[in-house]
Amino acid sequence: MPDTIAPKTIAHNLARILDRIAEASLRAKRAPGEVTLVAVSKTNPPDAVLEALAAGQLHFGENRVQEAAEKFPALRPAHPALRLHLIGALQTNKARDAVRLADIIESLDREKLAMALAEAMTKEDRRPALLVQVNIGEEPQKAGIAPEGLDDFLGLCRDRWDLPIQGLMCIPPAEGDPRPHFARLAEMAARHGLKTLSMGMSGDFEAAIAEGATHVRVGTAIFGHRA
Repeated sequence: MPDTIAPKTIAHNLARILDRIAEASLRAKRAPGEVTLVAVSKTNPPDAVLEALAAGQLHFGENRVQEAAEKFPALRPAHPALRLHLIGALQTNKARDAVRLADIIESLDREKLAMALAEAMTKEDRRPALLVQVNIGEEPQKAGIAPEGLDDFLGLCRDRWDLPIQGLMCIPPAEGDPRPHFARLAEMAARHGLKTLSMGMSGDFEAAIAEGATHVRVGTAIFGHRA
Protein backbone atom coordinates (compact mmCIF):
# COMPACT_ATOMS: atom_id res chain seq x y z
CA MET A 1 0.00 0.00 0.00
CA PRO A 2 1.39 3.42 -0.89
CA ASP A 3 2.43 6.19 1.44
CA THR A 4 -0.56 8.39 0.73
CA ILE A 5 -1.03 11.90 2.00
CA ALA A 6 -3.22 12.06 5.11
CA PRO A 7 -6.85 12.36 3.96
CA LYS A 8 -7.32 15.75 5.61
CA THR A 9 -4.72 17.20 3.21
CA ILE A 10 -6.15 15.74 -0.03
CA ALA A 11 -8.74 18.52 -0.24
CA HIS A 12 -5.99 21.09 0.33
CA ASN A 13 -3.84 19.57 -2.42
CA LEU A 14 -6.78 19.46 -4.81
CA ALA A 15 -7.47 23.14 -4.17
CA ARG A 16 -3.84 24.01 -4.88
CA ILE A 17 -3.82 22.07 -8.15
CA LEU A 18 -7.10 23.64 -9.25
CA ASP A 19 -5.67 27.08 -8.49
CA ARG A 20 -2.62 26.29 -10.61
CA ILE A 21 -4.84 25.04 -13.44
CA ALA A 22 -6.85 28.26 -13.29
CA GLU A 23 -3.70 30.40 -13.30
CA ALA A 24 -2.18 28.44 -16.20
CA SER A 25 -5.45 28.76 -18.11
CA LEU A 26 -5.49 32.51 -17.54
CA ARG A 27 -1.92 32.86 -18.80
CA ALA A 28 -2.84 30.84 -21.89
CA LYS A 29 -5.98 32.93 -22.43
CA ARG A 30 -8.11 29.81 -21.98
CA ALA A 31 -11.69 30.00 -20.72
CA PRO A 32 -12.33 29.14 -17.04
CA GLY A 33 -13.37 25.53 -16.68
CA GLU A 34 -11.97 24.52 -20.06
CA VAL A 35 -9.44 22.14 -18.46
CA THR A 36 -10.61 19.06 -16.53
CA LEU A 37 -8.51 17.66 -13.71
CA VAL A 38 -8.26 13.85 -13.67
CA ALA A 39 -7.11 12.77 -10.20
CA VAL A 40 -4.95 9.69 -10.71
CA SER A 41 -6.02 7.49 -7.83
CA LYS A 42 -4.17 4.31 -8.83
CA THR A 43 -2.81 2.34 -5.85
CA ASN A 44 -4.63 4.65 -3.44
CA PRO A 45 -7.36 3.20 -1.20
CA PRO A 46 -11.07 3.90 -1.56
CA ASP A 47 -10.94 6.19 1.46
CA ALA A 48 -8.61 8.53 -0.42
CA VAL A 49 -11.02 8.60 -3.36
CA LEU A 50 -13.88 9.36 -0.96
CA GLU A 51 -11.95 12.29 0.49
CA ALA A 52 -11.39 13.66 -3.00
CA LEU A 53 -15.06 13.17 -3.85
CA ALA A 54 -16.03 15.02 -0.69
CA ALA A 55 -13.85 17.91 -1.87
CA GLY A 56 -15.74 18.05 -5.17
CA GLN A 57 -13.43 16.04 -7.43
CA LEU A 58 -15.37 13.93 -9.95
CA HIS A 59 -12.87 12.65 -12.55
CA PHE A 60 -10.49 9.86 -11.49
CA GLY A 61 -7.83 7.90 -13.35
CA GLU A 62 -6.91 4.26 -12.81
CA ASN A 63 -4.25 2.16 -14.51
CA ARG A 64 -5.54 -1.34 -13.83
CA VAL A 65 -9.01 -2.67 -14.61
CA GLN A 66 -9.01 -5.01 -11.61
CA GLU A 67 -8.14 -2.24 -9.17
CA ALA A 68 -10.78 0.04 -10.66
CA ALA A 69 -13.37 -2.74 -10.34
CA GLU A 70 -12.56 -3.10 -6.65
CA LYS A 71 -13.06 0.63 -5.95
CA PHE A 72 -15.50 2.40 -8.19
CA PRO A 73 -18.74 0.40 -8.66
CA ALA A 74 -19.47 0.75 -4.95
CA LEU A 75 -18.93 4.53 -5.11
CA ARG A 76 -21.18 5.26 -8.10
CA PRO A 77 -24.62 5.01 -6.44
CA ALA A 78 -23.79 7.84 -4.04
CA HIS A 79 -21.81 9.78 -6.66
CA PRO A 80 -23.62 9.50 -10.01
CA ALA A 81 -21.56 12.30 -11.56
CA LEU A 82 -18.30 10.40 -10.96
CA ARG A 83 -16.29 9.74 -14.12
CA LEU A 84 -13.72 6.96 -14.34
CA HIS A 85 -10.82 7.22 -16.80
CA LEU A 86 -8.75 4.13 -17.59
CA ILE A 87 -5.31 5.49 -18.38
CA GLY A 88 -3.00 2.48 -18.30
CA ALA A 89 -2.08 -0.17 -20.84
CA LEU A 90 -5.15 -2.29 -21.55
CA GLN A 91 -5.01 -5.97 -22.40
CA THR A 92 -7.49 -7.20 -24.97
CA ASN A 93 -8.84 -9.82 -22.55
CA LYS A 94 -9.82 -6.98 -20.22
CA ALA A 95 -11.67 -5.00 -22.90
CA ARG A 96 -15.15 -6.07 -21.85
CA ASP A 97 -14.48 -5.26 -18.19
CA ALA A 98 -13.07 -1.89 -19.24
CA VAL A 99 -16.16 -1.08 -21.30
CA ARG A 100 -18.39 -2.08 -18.40
CA LEU A 101 -16.49 0.05 -15.85
CA ALA A 102 -15.06 3.12 -17.53
CA ASP A 103 -16.51 6.35 -18.82
CA ILE A 104 -13.37 7.19 -20.80
CA ILE A 105 -10.66 4.77 -21.98
CA GLU A 106 -7.53 6.79 -22.72
CA SER A 107 -5.15 4.07 -23.89
CA LEU A 108 -6.37 2.81 -27.26
CA ASP A 109 -3.07 2.01 -28.92
CA ARG A 110 -3.41 -0.84 -31.44
CA GLU A 111 -5.76 -2.48 -33.92
CA LYS A 112 -6.28 -5.65 -31.88
CA LEU A 113 -7.49 -3.60 -28.93
CA ALA A 114 -9.76 -1.52 -31.17
CA MET A 115 -11.42 -4.71 -32.41
CA ALA A 116 -11.78 -6.05 -28.86
CA LEU A 117 -13.36 -2.80 -27.65
CA ALA A 118 -15.79 -2.74 -30.56
CA GLU A 119 -16.92 -6.28 -29.75
CA ALA A 120 -17.19 -5.45 -26.04
CA MET A 121 -19.31 -2.36 -26.73
CA THR A 122 -21.74 -4.45 -28.76
CA LYS A 123 -22.00 -7.08 -26.02
CA GLU A 124 -22.32 -4.58 -23.17
CA ASP A 125 -24.49 -2.08 -25.09
CA ARG A 126 -22.29 0.64 -23.65
CA ARG A 127 -19.98 3.06 -25.48
CA PRO A 128 -17.42 4.83 -23.28
CA ALA A 129 -15.46 7.58 -24.98
CA LEU A 130 -12.08 6.56 -26.37
CA LEU A 131 -8.80 8.43 -26.65
CA VAL A 132 -6.06 7.21 -28.94
CA GLN A 133 -2.70 7.06 -27.20
CA VAL A 134 0.01 8.52 -29.41
CA ASN A 135 3.68 7.72 -28.86
CA ILE A 136 4.43 11.37 -29.39
CA GLY A 137 8.15 11.11 -28.67
CA GLU A 138 8.47 7.98 -30.81
CA GLU A 139 10.15 6.15 -27.93
CA PRO A 140 10.59 2.39 -28.49
CA GLN A 141 9.85 1.52 -24.85
CA LYS A 142 6.48 3.29 -24.82
CA ALA A 143 3.07 2.19 -26.04
CA GLY A 144 1.05 4.25 -28.47
CA ILE A 145 0.35 4.77 -32.14
CA ALA A 146 3.29 6.26 -34.01
CA PRO A 147 2.49 9.81 -35.17
CA GLU A 148 2.87 8.87 -38.82
CA GLY A 149 0.40 5.99 -38.35
CA LEU A 150 -2.36 8.04 -36.72
CA ASP A 151 -4.27 8.92 -39.90
CA ASP A 152 -4.66 5.29 -40.97
CA PHE A 153 -5.46 4.12 -37.44
CA LEU A 154 -8.18 6.70 -36.95
CA GLY A 155 -9.65 5.76 -40.30
CA LEU A 156 -9.88 2.12 -39.24
CA CYS A 157 -11.39 2.98 -35.88
CA ARG A 158 -14.06 5.15 -37.43
CA ASP A 159 -14.84 3.34 -40.67
CA ARG A 160 -14.36 -0.33 -39.78
CA TRP A 161 -15.42 -0.39 -36.12
CA ASP A 162 -17.44 2.83 -35.66
CA LEU A 163 -15.64 3.54 -32.41
CA PRO A 164 -16.45 6.67 -30.37
CA ILE A 165 -13.06 8.35 -30.70
CA GLN A 166 -13.15 11.59 -28.74
CA GLY A 167 -9.51 12.67 -28.71
CA LEU A 168 -5.84 11.92 -28.20
CA MET A 169 -3.61 11.18 -25.22
CA CYS A 170 0.16 11.25 -24.85
CA ILE A 171 3.02 10.94 -22.37
CA PRO A 172 5.98 13.00 -23.61
CA PRO A 173 9.62 11.97 -23.10
CA ALA A 174 10.81 12.42 -19.52
CA GLU A 175 13.79 14.49 -20.61
CA GLY A 176 13.67 17.83 -22.36
CA ASP A 177 10.97 20.41 -22.95
CA PRO A 178 7.55 18.74 -23.26
CA ARG A 179 5.90 21.71 -24.96
CA PRO A 180 6.86 20.84 -28.56
CA HIS A 181 5.39 17.36 -28.02
CA PHE A 182 2.19 18.81 -26.57
CA ALA A 183 1.95 21.28 -29.44
CA ARG A 184 2.39 18.47 -31.96
CA LEU A 185 -0.39 16.42 -30.37
CA ALA A 186 -2.69 19.46 -30.37
CA GLU A 187 -2.03 20.00 -34.09
CA MET A 188 -2.77 16.35 -34.81
CA ALA A 189 -6.04 16.50 -32.89
CA ALA A 190 -7.11 19.69 -34.65
CA ARG A 191 -6.37 18.17 -38.03
CA HIS A 192 -8.78 15.32 -37.27
CA GLY A 193 -11.47 17.41 -35.59
CA LEU A 194 -10.86 15.84 -32.17
CA LYS A 195 -11.76 17.99 -29.19
CA THR A 196 -10.20 16.13 -26.24
CA LEU A 197 -6.49 16.34 -25.46
CA SER A 198 -5.33 14.41 -22.41
CA MET A 199 -1.77 15.52 -21.79
CA GLY A 200 0.21 16.77 -18.84
CA MET A 201 0.88 15.21 -15.45
CA SER A 202 2.07 16.42 -12.05
CA GLY A 203 5.37 17.79 -13.35
CA ASP A 204 4.27 19.38 -16.62
CA PHE A 205 0.53 20.01 -16.65
CA GLU A 206 0.91 23.79 -16.82
CA ALA A 207 2.97 23.44 -20.01
CA ALA A 208 0.28 21.13 -21.39
CA ILE A 209 -2.43 23.69 -20.64
CA ALA A 210 -0.43 26.32 -22.51
CA GLU A 211 -0.49 24.05 -25.57
CA GLY A 212 -4.19 23.20 -25.45
CA ALA A 213 -4.74 20.32 -23.01
CA THR A 214 -8.37 19.73 -22.10
CA HIS A 215 -7.59 17.06 -19.49
CA VAL A 216 -4.57 16.86 -17.18
CA ARG A 217 -3.73 13.75 -15.16
CA VAL A 218 -2.38 14.50 -11.69
CA GLY A 219 -1.75 11.91 -9.01
CA THR A 220 1.31 12.46 -6.84
CA ALA A 221 0.59 16.14 -6.21
CA ILE A 222 -2.84 15.19 -4.87
CA PHE A 223 -2.44 11.82 -3.16
CA GLY A 224 1.29 11.77 -2.39
CA HIS A 225 4.15 9.56 -3.49
CA ARG A 226 3.43 5.91 -4.10
CA ALA A 227 5.72 3.24 -2.72
